[in-house]
Amino acid sequence: MNELINGLSLMLVGMVTVFCFLTLLVFCISISSKVINRFWPEALPSTPQSSPENDDIIAAITSAVHQYRNKHK
Repeated sequence: MNELINGLSLMLVGMVTVFCFLTLLVFCISISSKVINRFWPEALPSTPQSSPENDDIIAAITSAVHQYRNKHK
């Protein structure tokens, strides 16, 4: 019975140690992410301007997909 209690206490100590380490790791990563974003912020992606040619291409692709789906139901 004594070996079982020793095993369970060792397991509990190990699990608590791992949990504390992982919690500390999460906090460190979160803080470093905030620090990195403060000094090197991500550039906002530029959105391409919509042109009439792009609208025609999008309409053609949409029509083709619609026709394909209707044929292959």
